[in-house]
Amino acid sequence: MSNESSKSSPVIKPWEHAKAGEGSAADPLAARFVASLDYDTRLYKQDIAGSRAHAAMLHAQNLLTDEDLSEINRGLSEIESEIDEQGDNWSGWNVELEDVHMCVEAALVAKTGDAGRKLHTGRSRNDQVALDLKLWIADAYHSIDKKYTNLIEAFISLAEKDGEVVMPSYTHLQRAQPIVAGGELMAWTAAIDRAQQRLAALVHSYPENPLGSGAIAGSSLPLNRDMTAEVLGVGPASMNSIDGTASRDAGIDFVYALSMTAMTLSRWAEQWIIYASTEFSFIKLDDLYTTGSSMMPQKQNPDMLELVRGKVSGVYGQLIALLTMTKGITIGYNRDLQEDKRFIFTAYDAVCDCLDMATNIVKTTRFKGEHIAAKLNEGFLDATSLAEYLVNRGVPFRTSHQIVGSLVRKCQADNLTELSDLTIEQMANASKEFNVTFDKDVYDWLTPQNVVKRYQSSGNSGLPGFKAQLAHWKNVLANNDN
Repeated sequence: MSNESSKSSPVIKPWEHAKAGEGSAADPLAARFVASLDYDTRLYKQDIAGSRAHAAMLHAQNLLTDEDLSEINRGLSEIESEIDEQGDNWSGWNVELEDVHMCVEAALVAKTGDAGRKLHTGRSRNDQVALDLKLWIADAYHSIDKKYTNLIEAFISLAEKDGEVVMPSYTHLQRAQPIVAGGELMAWTAAIDRAQQRLAALVHSYPENPLGSGAIAGSSLPLNRDMTAEVLGVGPASMNSIDGTASRDAGIDFVYALSMTAMTLSRWAEQWIIYASTEFSFIKLDDLYTTGSSMMPQKQNPDMLELVRGKVSGVYGQLIALLTMTKGITIGYNRDLQEDKRFIFTAYDAVCDCLDMATNIVKTTRFKGEHIAAKLNEGFLDATSLAEYLVNRGVPFRTSHQIVGSLVRKCQADNLTELSDLTIEQMANASKEFNVTFDKDVYDWLTPQNVVKRYQSSGNSGLPGFKAQLAHWKNVLANNDN
């Protein structure tokens, strides 16, 4: 932002005419304390869009002449083009005018005179900023939505390359049942899709137009708020002027959805940090997304994943800040609400960066199938499958669970690492008290490689489930492109 404003003499703020002298503009600290230009300039397009719609409505209600409307639209177009080109260096940014709304209005008045002075008829900064924020959230959603899809596409692409790698799954961070890597990648795909759908649902829960609510009570002028809403392409006029100007539910829900996304990304990052460790060595991260040590030459630290995991705390902080800010204010507009954009924008920027980084990491990561296979038979991953083999032979599951537990203990006592190392006779002798028999087909139910082919339940994370889910997600992506 240009520093020219700090060199200029104080101006009388157009909303402080009831005061003698310059008002709060006379104190540099007060002027800076109430200003929001260091973060709300990104609302300029939404502010100009709302002003155009408001001007069109005022004209339709005979509150603006044809010439007024023409001049306002010309001036707003020039201002938008100037900011598009100059950004933070636009000469109209003036900290003494406090925010994006008044800077745009002041520039418009400078360009159009009385026509610009008429634009604020029937509106307040209170309903103006409420509208701008809703429009910004809608625009931000459309920008971030593609980032979710990009990450899903990256998971699908990796699944197509390495999805049939057989690997352990984990509960309590202990080996559980065998799966294929694609089964886990489909889990992350489902979680990211749910985060994407949550954001869409919450954003679309607040389609109302607050513009025309004024400062709190509405206006005695014949404003047509439904027309403004139609011009903007948003929902109907908000039901109540007090709630319309002071509610920040849309912003809070938006940041809540972002927080849930950040949480999912943090869980994924933690999983892959573990998988990238020497102890696991399940995946190979690209050198682009690791960093070395200033002291230890051999290190390749997963810093990008760690930062994705770390940034979630900041996003949570923005949500808590919003909730805390709004818990103690009365139902009408209070200046506390000016801070909402600082929290919302910060959370949004962080999640956008994390989604982009996650996509880049997934695109360049490969599963180390040979290394995983070398130790795949450790941990008796096929124990549950053996219990289900017995269920198929009429044994109650609790009994089969007990039998297989005894077979695991026998393997451990005999220094055997796999249930398939047991002979049929050993299996029968270890479970003779249960009068259970085993046939040669039992070995078709053992070893992780066999188990992942046998899963039948819908949504399973073995080979059949993975292939069905991969086909589903590829179809979803293809339909989204059409």
